[in-house]
Amino acid sequence: MSNSLAKPIDHYISIDLVICTYNNAALLDRALTAISKQQVPDHVKWTVLVVNNNCTDETSQVVDRYIQSQKIPYLSTVSEAKQGLNHARLCGVNNTTGDWIAFVDDDCMLQEDWVAQAAKFAIAHPDCGAFGGKVILDWETPPPAFVLNYGYSFAQQDHGMSAIQPNCLVGAGLVLNRKAILDTHWVNKQFLSDRVGKKLISGGDVEIVLRIRSAGYDIWYNPACKLMHFIPSRRTEPKYLVNINYGLGISQLMSDGLVWHSSYLTLLLVSVFSTFRSSVDVFVKALKVALGRGNMEVAEIAIIWAFVRGKWAGIGRIIRMDVQERRALLGSAKLVSSNN
Repeated sequence: MSNSLAKPIDHYISIDLVICTYNNAALLDRALTAISKQQVPDHVKWTVLVVNNNCTDETSQVVDRYIQSQKIPYLSTVSEAKQGLNHARLCGVNNTTGDWIAFVDDDCMLQEDWVAQAAKFAIAHPDCGAFGGKVILDWETPPPAFVLNYGYSFAQQDHGMSAIQPNCLVGAGLVLNRKAILDTHWVNKQFLSDRVGKKLISGGDVEIVLRIRSAGYDIWYNPACKLMHFIPSRRTEPKYLVNINYGLGISQLMSDGLVWHSSYLTLLLVSVFSTFRSSVDVFVKALKVALGRGNMEVAEIAIIWAFVRGKWAGIGRIIRMDVQERRALLGSAKLVSSNN
């Protein structure tokens, strides 16, 4: 369907939306409804692929209903038996052919011009490796005030009103240049795990973006691509935030290894020193709270400590790696000069 973004153009662009889902049928239904309302220019070839990652709920029925209704013209689905977001995303990459691949989570509601704006940006930046847009948190219920300080735990992304080149991008609404992701050889080997079933593992998004940058591609933030990321009340509970930040701590340490430029021993020493300092800092904050001199919630102290514990766990994981695996990890995504 044409709209004001449809201008005369001498070539087409293709973009595939990949939705990886696991037992989240109700929100997937809402996400597909938002996609069905997309206003996309005629010069944009776009498809939607739902990757069913061993769902046991009504996911299949939801997708079949949209396929039969033809509300989304180019919607299809595929099953991925290996559990985990990395496996599901890899399946999505291997089962699409577009020049650009957009990872749209099943709890993300795209603004009606999201696909059009993504295509417009991709046309203007054909050599870009990846870009992401504005991710606005949509709380099911108002969260405790301190939770608002941890937007990164919910893939919040807002770098302002202008397009910029950030250091990293979140996975929600991440758009990849197919050539760039293939150049990184990510499809052959992934070092960092991401969500596996209901296990709150993280780091896959970071690895993808780091490896694209390491291949010499620019990454961009495009505020014109807006989506609402639904956050259910259960995800604002302290237990959830503790668990997700523990995983983020592990991924932080492993990500450091991906871009490390020196020896393993140096990484180990630097990591132990910095994590020890962080541990002391958390202890001091907790002591102040216990003495009534701090202004932090007890739950917030637990969240910060969980991140630090995750970094310690990451150090342990690298120590336990066999030599070949460690060599493959360290420096595998060293940042190089852009080729653009």
